[in-house]
Amino acid sequence: MAVKLSYLTCSKKIPSWVLLRAYVSSVSCANNVQVIPEIDQNPPNTSEFEEKIQFLKNQLYPDSLIRVLDSTHDLSSSLKLFKWASLQKRFQQTADTYYRVISKLGMAGNIEEMEDFCNEMVKERCPGTEEALVTLIDLFIKHGRLNEALRVLAIMNLSSYKPSIGVFNVLLGALVGEKRDFKDFLFVYKEMVKVGIAPTTDILNYLLEALFDSDRVDTALDQYKRMNKKKCSPNIRTFEIVIIGLVARKRVDESIVVLDQMIDLRLEPNFSFYSSIIPIFCNSNKLEVGMRLFKMMKTSKLSPDSQLCEVLIRSLCESLRMNDAINLVEEMTNGGLSPSDDILVQIINGLCKSGKFDEAATFLEDKNVLSSHPHNALLGDYLNAGDFLAAEILFTNMFERNIADTVSWNILIRWLSENLRVNKALEFLCRMIVCSYVPDSTTYSALVVGKCRLTKYEDALKLFHQIRAKSWLLDSSSYAELVECLCHREMIHEATEVFEYMSNNRCALQLSSFVILIEVLCVTGYVDRAIRLLSSAYYSGTSFSTATYNRIMLGLSKLRKANDLFVVLSRMLVEGCTLDGETYGILIESMIALGRTEDSVFFLNLMLNEGLFPGSEMLANIISCLSKHSQLHTILLAIDKLALNHQLLNPAMYNVLINGLWKEGYKSEASRLLDTMLEKGWVPDDTTHGLLMGSSVVREEVECKLAANEDINEQDRISKILVEGLGEA
Repeated sequence: MAVKLSYLTCSKKIPSWVLLRAYVSSVSCANNVQVIPEIDQNPPNTSEFEEKIQFLKNQLYPDSLIRVLDSTHDLSSSLKLFKWASLQKRFQQTADTYYRVISKLGMAGNIEEMEDFCNEMVKERCPGTEEALVTLIDLFIKHGRLNEALRVLAIMNLSSYKPSIGVFNVLLGALVGEKRDFKDFLFVYKEMVKVGIAPTTDILNYLLEALFDSDRVDTALDQYKRMNKKKCSPNIRTFEIVIIGLVARKRVDESIVVLDQMIDLRLEPNFSFYSSIIPIFCNSNKLEVGMRLFKMMKTSKLSPDSQLCEVLIRSLCESLRMNDAINLVEEMTNGGLSPSDDILVQIINGLCKSGKFDEAATFLEDKNVLSSHPHNALLGDYLNAGDFLAAEILFTNMFERNIADTVSWNILIRWLSENLRVNKALEFLCRMIVCSYVPDSTTYSALVVGKCRLTKYEDALKLFHQIRAKSWLLDSSSYAELVECLCHREMIHEATEVFEYMSNNRCALQLSSFVILIEVLCVTGYVDRAIRLLSSAYYSGTSFSTATYNRIMLGLSKLRKANDLFVVLSRMLVEGCTLDGETYGILIESMIALGRTEDSVFFLNLMLNEGLFPGSEMLANIISCLSKHSQLHTILLAIDKLALNHQLLNPAMYNVLINGLWKEGYKSEASRLLDTMLEKGWVPDDTTHGLLMGSSVVREEVECKLAANEDINEQDRISKILVEGLGEA
């Protein structure tokens, strides 16, 4: 009987988004699934194929076809064999033979053909079809081919075969586990509802998880509250999902309410619940909730593991609840668990932060701690507190007990170097070498800092050259300090040399230090070199800032390179840098220096629109420049904004503005500025008087405003000025 591989009506009813997603996923997932022999898509071996045809001619039964299909590695031959068998008289395909070819197509990602064969099997109503479809769904789920499983499910629902609740449960769980799009989950859930299957608690848990994963938090909470209406009771997994979902979205208080609801229901949490929930409350600064759950866990006779204990100890130490932390360490050791070095360090640091240095030392002795890491933490804490004597005694004890390591030596040498006791640091270095400890890059980095702070820049540079010769790297803070020191010493080439070496090794320089380097290069005339360093900074991960570009723009401005200035500005905008007052100031001053008044006005307006204001000196330069070019009228709107800031415009600026605007023909605007000036109690200069007092109306207005704003003595002085001004006019 011929197999008709045409699209059936039922396949067209599958939602288009399923078809599209299936195609995309089949391509993307193909590499993630182990390729089994059945889905080899290499060209068939002709002679081998003919041998199999000949074998089937003599023994064409479903079982023999299945054996042949199982032994055929390439997909193309499998399809040809299946179709050949379908064309033979008195041969009937079975659900098992269909299963073989459908599984091969699905595993190969040939979803459209797979669907056609599924529809054909359903149409033929072969015995065992339902079991075959369920088995296919299970197979595809196990191999991560969820789109193929979705197709098979859709075909089942459109036929008379109805999947069981177990099929939906497994498929929904797989979708949630793979964090698939909520549309996929909703599709399966709706298919379940269509066939009249009521959800179970497990399925509703999957629904809650899918809703939280898609940030539908309020919907998830609504579904949680309605579980009883669906005749489902929330279980421990339900509460775990809801609490984790709420905490992850910063709704911690609501999660505590849900936790209280769980406790009220007297549900008994399992180990998985405690190990998931306690850490998230501790990490959300809800230590008390975490401790309450921990006590519940112990009451339930559940034993915490090391990871859970360490989470609690870390939180207790951060809150400086050192007695509780130490007690928990005791519980760990009594329970046969060994706290990690990191936890012991947390204990030591917490005790020292609380000022309990003696207790920290006693803790290490009582616990018979023999590892270096916790001792080094105490060593560093002594030094951070400025107690070198205690640190030296501890170090001696560590050395005698063979606990000291290279890090221990480096901690002492670093502190001595940073505190300008370089000679003492060198003594320890000599002892270090004599005792067969090998200095490393950290040792040299510490000495570099010491030399820099003693202003022995040449010595610091020599140490750097030794580091470079060994292909070592400076640590971040030593690197920054060396660059800054060389810049302050104006050893520009050397500072650049250090930067380029470290950058080539992808070591980022601190932003503030990089700005200093760029600034010194620009100030000393090496602007081009500063610009070239930007590519090295990008390669090394060194951050750029507006301040960095401002230094370069200022250097270009002094060189009167306007075009290059605009290139830097473009780069700033492309990288999303925020233009600050300094940036606008540089641009405006540059445009003024080049006589580009239109550009200076443009940047001034941009600056004011950003809520930024120029300094008095810059503003005076702008007004003076525009006055010379009779362009003051172009900043009329800007003047109104500037006038609102009483500290920006001074009497001299008002005089220039009034005088300039009057000459440019903007007499009403000039008069308005004069009114503002007089309201402030400021006196126009002789030139402004001479210009404005030609009209008797203006003269009367000025005299009235002066009389209203000045006392008698001041009026006498101003009247004298007016008489002189009018006389000159």
